[in-house]
Amino acid sequence: MKKELIEKINKLKKEKNAIILAHTYQNVEIDEIADFSGDSLYLSRQAAKTDADIIVFAGVYFMAETAKILSPKKTVLLPNINAGCEMADKINLKQLREFKAKYPDIPVVCYVNSTAEVKSESDICCTSANAVNVVKSLNSSKVLFVPDKNLGAYVQSCLNGIEVITYPGFCPIHHNITINDIEKQKALHTDSKIMVHPECTKEVTDMADFVGSTTAIIKAVKESNNKSFIIVTEKGVVERLQRDCPDKEFVLINENAVCKSMKLLYLEDIYNSLINNEFEINVDESTAQKAKIAIDRMIRVNA
Repeated sequence: MKKELIEKINKLKKEKNAIILAHTYQNVEIDEIADFSGDSLYLSRQAAKTDADIIVFAGVYFMAETAKILSPKKTVLLPNINAGCEMADKINLKQLREFKAKYPDIPVVCYVNSTAEVKSESDICCTSANAVNVVKSLNSSKVLFVPDKNLGAYVQSCLNGIEVITYPGFCPIHHNITINDIEKQKALHTDSKIMVHPECTKEVTDMADFVGSTTAIIKAVKESNNKSFIIVTEKGVVERLQRDCPDKEFVLINENAVCKSMKLLYLEDIYNSLINNEFEINVDESTAQKAKIAIDRMIRVNA
C-alpha cells in the first residue's frame, strides 16, 4: 500500500510539475517522496531555484509563507492547514509594533520562525545557523530580537559589546528541555556527546558539547568519530540520524521532544494535497515585498 502511494505521488509530481519539500522535523516517511529535505529557509531557497509550478511544503504555515514570498509566481500548498507553529504564534504585527515602540530606533532581527507580517515589520531575518553573524552585520550596540528569547540569549552569549533585547517568545518543545533531562541522559550514556539546538534555554546550551541548527547538528554528528550522541532537539532529527548513521547511537533527550504540528502530515496528506490543490498559501503582496527585503538582507550577509 505504501509503495503504491509513493508511486502515485511521484506520478502526480511529474504530471503537475510539482516539487515536495520536507522539513527535518517531519515524519521520516515524507523524505521518501521529497525532492529536498532540511531546514525551512534552505527548502524555500531551493524551491525558488527550480522551474516547478507547484511547491508542496511538508512543514508548518510560516514555512509555506516564506516559500511563497521567495516564489511568488508558484503555487504553494500546505497539505494540512492546521500545521502551525507555537513560537510564531507568540508574536503578531501589533505586538511587534508595541515592542518596537518601547525601544525606538533599534534594529529588529526576526527569526525566520515567524509570520510573514512579523518579517515585514523587521529590519532583517535570521536562522538559528546565522543569527550571530546577522546581529554582527548590523553594527549596532543594541538589537531587538524576535520572537525567540532563547535563541536571542544564545546570540548574546556569543557576542561582546552588543546588547540583545529579546521578545519573550519561545518554542515550547525546546524551552521545556531542562538541565535535569541532560543530567539524566548523560548519567545513562556517559560517552555521549551532547548536541543542543539554540532554541533551548541558556542553562541547557551551556551544558552542550555542540550547539547548532538541525542541519549543523546532523553535519557535526556525521563528521564526528564519536559513536554516541544525546540529541537535544526534535525527534525528527534522531529518526534521520538513525537512518543515515546506523553504526552510531542516538538518544532523544526526552519523550516530549516532539512537535505535534510537524507530525500532522502523512503520505496520504501529500497525495490529497496534490490531487485537490490543498491548501494554497498566499501572502498579501505588500506584506510579501517588505518581508522579502528582510529575508534578502539576511541572505546577503551569508553570501
